[in-house]
Amino acid sequence: MANTYNVTEFIFLGLSPNQEVQRVCFVIFLLLYVAIILGNSLIVLTVLTSRSLGSPMYFFLSYLSFVEICYSSTIVPRLISDLLAERKTIPWWGCMTQLFFLHFFGGVEIILLTVMAYDRYVAICKPLNYTTIMNWQMCMVLVGMAWVGGFVHSFAQVLLIFQLPFCGPNVIDHYFCDVLPLLELPCSDTFLIGLMIVANGGTLNVISLSVLLTSYMVILLHLRTRSSEGRRKALSTCGSHITMLMLFFVPGVFIYLRPSTTLPADKMVAVFYTVVTPLLNPVIYSLRNAEVKKAMKRLWTREMKLEKRE
Repeated sequence: MANTYNVTEFIFLGLSPNQEVQRVCFVIFLLLYVAIILGNSLIVLTVLTSRSLGSPMYFFLSYLSFVEICYSSTIVPRLISDLLAERKTIPWWGCMTQLFFLHFFGGVEIILLTVMAYDRYVAICKPLNYTTIMNWQMCMVLVGMAWVGGFVHSFAQVLLIFQLPFCGPNVIDHYFCDVLPLLELPCSDTFLIGLMIVANGGTLNVISLSVLLTSYMVILLHLRTRSSEGRRKALSTCGSHITMLMLFFVPGVFIYLRPSTTLPADKMVAVFYTVVTPLLNPVIYSLRNAEVKKAMKRLWTREMKLEKRE
């Protein structure tokens, strides 16, 4: 059911009503967004150009970095521009579009993190069969499943919001369109829709968390039979993945796996998973991974040599 009611646009209250705070935030978020784009693009470029990073783990990492760029670009550019705007408005269709891509790329990222955990499980627990199980056809299938899963999740979320009657209030106490703030605006009871939205997000999160926890529990049990050097290398790799999981899932669980109500802390938590997590992704995976650091150095050296020749 299309929006046939009298709301044609929504108004964001933003992060803060204070003009000075908004100007400071503009500079901070602009710099952070540039760092997100450059850092994650560097990982994508490094994986694509380095022969030493040809394993499935780095293939999935490059996709994760690409999704991080898309995910933050759904929210942050709009946030930056609104920080200098007196009236922060977004058209009804623009709000639905932002909502769709927010949950689309978020869903893809959740599934990709789950796939990366499965990849580490196979690499550590079934090393002799790793190349057979995680062949390139399987890698493409798993990435395809992530995109399809993200689309299905997001389509369901938007479909539930799409049919709500927005016939009066249009002020969103947030800096982007999301399901929980929007549920406070319709002129009808949203209890059932809210439960369905939580169930949709909860199903994706619970399934992913179950696979993740099972994979890492099996890995930790398996590592007891490894040498100290083997345990160190495996834990170093898994440590990066677990850190990213905590950074992404903890805020997500706080926001989406609870009754459909908004809390004062929601904006700050949202800043964490829309800005901080994409920013930390390249830092975590590059600083904790010797192969990635070496590949980045080789890429930098190669670029410097090309510039000297020119």
